[in-house]
Amino acid sequence: MILVGTSGWQYRDWRGPFYPEKLPQRAWLEHYAGQFATVEVNNAFYRLPERDTFAQWRSRTPGDFVVAVKMSRYLTHIRRLNDPAEPVRRFLDHAAGLGDRLGPVLIQLPPNLKAAPSSLDAVLACFPREVRVAVEPRHQSWWTDEVRTVLEKHRAALAWADRLGRPMTPLWRTTDWGYLRFHEGRATPRPRYGRTALRTWAGRLKDAFADAYVYFNNDHGGAAVVDAEAFARQVSAVGLSPSRTP
Repeated sequence: MILVGTSGWQYRDWRGPFYPEKLPQRAWLEHYAGQFATVEVNNAFYRLPERDTFAQWRSRTPGDFVVAVKMSRYLTHIRRLNDPAEPVRRFLDHAAGLGDRLGPVLIQLPPNLKAAPSSLDAVLACFPREVRVAVEPRHQSWWTDEVRTVLEKHRAALAWADRLGRPMTPLWRTTDWGYLRFHEGRATPRPRYGRTALRTWAGRLKDAFADAYVYFNNDHGGAAVVDAEAFARQVSAVGLSPSRTP
């Protein structure tokens, strides 16, 4: 299954294009979960929600819904991967409120953080084997065999990322599942993605994974919703099975 969703669901400019005009914002999650089978929670990066908040999200979504959660910046941007045990433990304790809705944990590194394979190894060692972890480095120094070996050792996915229709990362396959993020397309109206770019990415997924998580982060103007639906069609066209989209 290729799970296709968006990075977040609480965007005011989605009212009208995606959310019914009269639907109160407190009911948006239920509406979203009826249209999509997965979401990536970005706000945990800025402020880790309480465990009760995660539990409420679980209770408000159907049994097949999957929530990917972005790791707190306290570990990645403040501690810069150092002394990871307590931040990871606290993060997982809060996210445990999702129960069986918890999907991958995304660790997005600062763009100015140079490669530190031993630090990454220590971070990944803090996660239980049953928790899927995707890592999105953003400095060119990370693209080494040593880093790839660390990811493979822990069965962590290298998060593939796209901006303006081009890969921002090597297309490494470091485990048996994939994680793909779309940040900004080049189509009109911006930041939409064009059919050719989406078709190309669907083909790349088919060549590498039968199990992957895909999130559109180009939220402006509801572009993420439209592109997620269009990508699901491209996934079907290459013979893979996408999750539900609008």
